[in-house]
Amino acid sequence: MRDPYQILGVTKSASPEDIKQAYRRLAKQYHPDLNPGRADIELRFKEVNGAYSLLSDPEKRARFDRGEIDATGAERPDRSFRRAYAGAGRTGNPFDFDDDPFADLFGGARRRAGAGAGGHGVKARGSDVAYSVTIPFTDACLGTKRRLNLSTGKSIDVNVPPGTTDGQKLRLKGQGLAGLGGGGAGDAIVEVHVDPHPYFVRREDDIHLDVPVTLQEALLGATIKVPTLDGAVQVKVPRGSNTGTVLRLKGKGVANPERQTHGDQYVKLILVLPERPDAELTAFVERWAKGHDYDVRKKFGVG
Repeated sequence: MRDPYQILGVTKSASPEDIKQAYRRLAKQYHPDLNPGRADIELRFKEVNGAYSLLSDPEKRARFDRGEIDATGAERPDRSFRRAYAGAGRTGNPFDFDDDPFADLFGGARRRAGAGAGGHGVKARGSDVAYSVTIPFTDACLGTKRRLNLSTGKSIDVNVPPGTTDGQKLRLKGQGLAGLGGGGAGDAIVEVHVDPHPYFVRREDDIHLDVPVTLQEALLGATIKVPTLDGAVQVKVPRGSNTGTVLRLKGKGVANPERQTHGDQYVKLILVLPERPDAELTAFVERWAKGHDYDVRKKFGVG
């Protein structure tokens, strides 16, 4: 594989965020679903995933920069060993290496792995491969499944657990690139992106929602429908409610599988006047205000 920095189009001094942004841009550009039937695009997509898998892992990136592993994540030959045995094949060494002893030890040996009792293949774990999926807000809160097309050509269903947060990574064991010499396959690392919701706001395991109410609902009390993650529910608005009044819907928040709990939903009431001025209401308030003045900004000390 080519240099992962070149594949992603970043420099060696690139920050993790620079690398992530470059990956997202290229993964979208070369995604096979957007380029059906293009073998060249699919190959490019695999390159991009492989490069990001290496450079997004701080330990692997550091080892690559030091020359300890190659662009596929495979171990490089030890350089001190190379110097000690350089030219061994030319001096009659019983190992019978060629000019470059590692050309056979780490090349031919791989090809001969398992061919005979004396064959010794290089055993290396396969590289992890990075993917990303985008899901709706409610699916992230409730849990869902997403079909994922792997770079190997295989398609699998990914279980996105309830309570998944934006940027959370899911590890799929053994779904990465194949290993060498009997080494295990790498993993697929799926980064989940969550679309924002038009009116739900998540804070840890709780859901917050601003709900408009009419003047008469707030003043006289009412039963209204309020949306939740799993459908609308009936909620009682207490008589004399005001803007900022908060109602708690127990257990209507986000599931937390680790703690085996549910968050709550908090409904903040927002008093909304009619869109068009109502002459009767205006006249009533004018009469009422003459004998019912009250200071709502007293706490600011600007009376």
